[in-house]
Amino acid sequence: MINIEDFISSIVAGAAQELYGVSDNIQIQKTRKEFEGDYTVVVFPLLRASRKSPEATATELGEKIVASTPEIKSFNVIKGFLNLVVDPSFWAARFAEIVATENYGMAPASGRTIMIEYSSPNTNKPLHLGHIRNNLLGYSVATILKANGHNVIKVNLVNDRGIHICKSMLAWQLYGNGETPESSGMKGDHLVGKYYVEFDKHYKQQVKELVAGGISEEDAKRQAPIMLQAQDMLRKWEAKDEEVYALWERMNGWVYEGFDVTYKALGVDFDKVYYESQTYLLGKSLVEEGLNKGVFFRKEDNSVWIDLEADGLDQKLLLRGDGTSVYMTQDLGTALSRFEENKLDDMIYVVGNEQNYHFQVLKLVLKKLGYEWSDNIFHLSYGMVELPEGKMKSREGTVVDADDLIADMVGTAREMSDELGKLDGATEEEANAISTMVGLGALKYFILKVDPKKTMLFDPRESIDFNGNTGPFIQYTHARICSILRKANESGIEIKEYASATLLPEEVELIKSLADYPAAVRNAGQQFAPSVVAAYAYDLAKQFNGYYHDHSILKEECEAVRSLRLMLAKEVARVIRSAMALLGIDVPERM
Repeated sequence: MINIEDFISSIVAGAAQELYGVSDNIQIQKTRKEFEGDYTVVVFPLLRASRKSPEATATELGEKIVASTPEIKSFNVIKGFLNLVVDPSFWAARFAEIVATENYGMAPASGRTIMIEYSSPNTNKPLHLGHIRNNLLGYSVATILKANGHNVIKVNLVNDRGIHICKSMLAWQLYGNGETPESSGMKGDHLVGKYYVEFDKHYKQQVKELVAGGISEEDAKRQAPIMLQAQDMLRKWEAKDEEVYALWERMNGWVYEGFDVTYKALGVDFDKVYYESQTYLLGKSLVEEGLNKGVFFRKEDNSVWIDLEADGLDQKLLLRGDGTSVYMTQDLGTALSRFEENKLDDMIYVVGNEQNYHFQVLKLVLKKLGYEWSDNIFHLSYGMVELPEGKMKSREGTVVDADDLIADMVGTAREMSDELGKLDGATEEEANAISTMVGLGALKYFILKVDPKKTMLFDPRESIDFNGNTGPFIQYTHARICSILRKANESGIEIKEYASATLLPEEVELIKSLADYPAAVRNAGQQFAPSVVAAYAYDLAKQFNGYYHDHSILKEECEAVRSLRLMLAKEVARVIRSAMALLGIDVPERM
């Protein structure tokens, strides 16, 4: 299928070469809405070669293009900008290509292999609102990269070891009385999270009592008996103590079962799951390599560091004095093993912006060790999700639980859909399916339409508005088109030959928007930005609704015009469905 912007660029470059002997520095952009035209040529870079004024150069170039290119109907010049008007027959041909292209918008295989890591939960608590943004962003970017023809490997690194895990284990041991997910009726991740909160409650009480006894708060935090017990449990875990290890495996098993339920509800998955307990020793050989190369240095306490002060950073610990690894050690080793095992071209980490410095250091250390592929590591940094009520704190039990939020979104979608009559005539089973689709669509779209780098305020009720820039608005547009096509079928109206129909300006604009879809998918892939696809889907849905408001489809008497409008509606629905799928969102056929 023709790439429209490449086609226009080649026409302009050919004309500039013939007139002025130059074909580089051609700048083309879409014509702004307030001016007549489809594409605008910036002629200022050509002035040295043309030796004429901007207006004269633009006029001469426009005349040359119109005379030699039947696809360009006319031109106009405004202050040295050449606006080209494309002939409607060109857009009619593009529409025929769109209709005939089975996987429209999807790129051919690129030969590149990209790994994307997202989710990365701790096994001491359930997933929360912050994890939802991470999962939705990672899954959508992976889907968009696949649409760009790349081989994509989706991975999850589960943080299943460390002092925070031992806190939940110890609290359950001390206060759990043998409680299990089965005996409590709680999801496993919720049960373990309950004891993480329980640990913090007892820890704070012990610190308070020690301070009251005359100890400084800093010393009290170190000496609190429950904290000392947790640290001892971690040492036993690292020594593979049978009892501690068995408890760790049991409680983590509860958490994984709970996570799987949440992932399924969110509609996200992974090709491979890594566990920190299996990767935390990776990287020690890289530390030795760095010492041998003189990239790292050892301090008197036997700890190993790298000095990055000359690079505008600071000194970074890579191995503790007792020989135990830190997160950076693990990430160095994991990155090396992933690139070597999978022959990766790129590695993307979806991690919150509080880790910006960590990934800056990771790339720099790998670069200094001589691994050139470090340039192909990308940290997809995202801002936190905030609520009107304020920030979340896991250890205090004030997080917005992912499962609760999903259930609330589906419930609110059911309530609002009922109020607006969207579920009239639906069976209970259909109503539940539509409510789930709308609730999750609202949640996903509201989060993904925002630039990942921005901190966002999530308002659940605002996200389920059936008007405005929301998932339900786009879903309803799709359902409306499906209803039109159903009614046409039920009335015996077929989509017959439509090529003879004259395109209205609004129909040309719709076709132009459809033609923009491959570029939107490409741009979203290059920027790792689902927000690009979200904006495209919303604009297309809004544009179709305006067109449908002004032009009858089923009641149109001219058969060719009616067929054209039905086919336009059908293709808009197909592209909306495709774009929303890139965001991980399903669209209903009835609503």
